[in-house]
Amino acid sequence: MGRGSRQDRRRGRHGRPGHLALKIAHALGAEVVQFTRTMDKADEARALGADDVVLSTSPEQMAAQRGRFDLILDTVGAPDSIEPYMSALAMDGTLCIVGIPAGDLTVSPLSLIVGAKNIAGAGSGGIRDTREMLDFCAEHGIVADAEMMRPDQINEAIDRLDRNDVRYRFVLDMTGQPS
Repeated sequence: MGRGSRQDRRRGRHGRPGHLALKIAHALGAEVVQFTRTMDKADEARALGADDVVLSTSPEQMAAQRGRFDLILDTVGAPDSIEPYMSALAMDGTLCIVGIPAGDLTVSPLSLIVGAKNIAGAGSGGIRDTREMLDFCAEHGIVADAEMMRPDQINEAIDRLDRNDVRYRFVLDMTGQPS
């Protein structure tokens, strides 16, 4: 991915790597587009580096994406159909899954054959790749957005996780706690 690459990323929930994917793709010089189920995240996505935001629940907006993307990075960790995103891929495009949804993925073989499209998965990449990515993030000032919580707020944090009310991850601050 780099300059001229048309990349989409879809934000996951509960502190998934989605917000970092936006920042990193933008820093790499890619055209970055976010698919979202609600437009209330549009301004936030643009602030994180998205050039465009597409409402994935709009048939009209999704139809306009047909054949647009070389790469779609799927960070969603919840069950979701990937079929609409397969049609958004360009010839030889790849849907790379980094979120881990429960259950199996279902895709029509025709979605892969027409346009020679690919589905891939990616994990952490190992020590060398992780070090390289951390160096890149340091060079570009890219950090994970986190909300600090005290240990006495753990129940509130869990409740907010259940309500999907997290931007983008919680960090439990144990400083000053007895050991």
